Amino acid sequence: MTASLGLAGCGAGASDSGDSRRAAKPAGQEAAEGAAGPGYAADEAATERSDGSADRGGAEKPAAVQQKAHVIRTAALEVEVKDATKALAAARTTARDAGGHVENETTERIDDTHVTSQLVLRIPQERYDEVLTELAGAGKLLARKADAKDVTDQVVDVESRIATQRASVARVRELMERATELSDVVTLEGQLSTRQADLESLLAQQAALKDRTSMATITLTLSEKEREEPQQDDDGPGFLDALGGGWDALVATLRWIAVAIGAVAPFAAVGAVLYAAWRWLVRPRLPERPDAPAAPPATLPVSPPVTEDGTAPST
Repeated sequence: MTASLGLAGCGAGASDSGDSRRAAKPAGQEAAEGAAGPGYAADEAATERSDGSADRGGAEKPAAVQQKAHVIRTAALEVEVKDATKALAAARTTARDAGGHVENETTERIDDTHVTSQLVLRIPQERYDEVLTELAGAGKLLARKADAKDVTDQVVDVESRIATQRASVARVRELMERATELSDVVTLEGQLSTRQADLESLLAQQAALKDRTSMATITLTLSEKEREEPQQDDDGPGFLDALGGGWDALVATLRWIAVAIGAVAPFAAVGAVLYAAWRWLVRPRLPERPDAPAAPPATLPVSPPVTEDGTAPST
């Protein structure tokens, strides 16, 4: 029962405003505000001032609280430069001198003709315009895009929810200290875990908004001018071109002949060694073959003499 009444008190305390904030606070409420931190106390003071408070002379003066604008600034630049490497180093120096840093960097060479680089720079908001102008003047500006998004309402909403959640967590902790029943302690622990998780989520949102509103983001693309390839003459080849082509063909032919000789040389050397071994070592040891008998000389038949009248002479 005590826990239920305490949790109901937490919900009612989170929705209090105006006169309830200026009323006397119980001890538990003061402890909750102390746990909420200076941000919560500042919101309380600002609310009281907006409702009206007495100055030192006793007179009441309305105090309008002017909320600081929170803007997310982003920009994208495309610049053509003569030397991308030097321009890249200059952009890094500019960001560092302004109190910023390089968040991301990519450099590549395209077709071995020119270099392109892309940098993501984080720059403090107060130096945003100055740095943007300096980067745009680094070369020939090809494209520029800038964007500004006002997130003041979102920042104020998150801050208010954080203050309320801190107070709620502090109240639950106070109730846990005063709880005597085990069931109440278990219920309060579950509530505390849930509210702490919600508080951590809100704190993460606040940190992200603070980073994006305090540091502007500039995406810079640096590119070199593409080199023009020399145009080839459309005229046909001349005498010198033919002479150069013939010389190249002759050199290529001789080179291939030398390659062929080099490939055959090991085999020729081995063949010469084998022939020499057979000629001077093996052949002398072979038995000599007997000479074949000489064949009688062939005789031609002798024809009888013939007389002038075509008859053979009588013997």
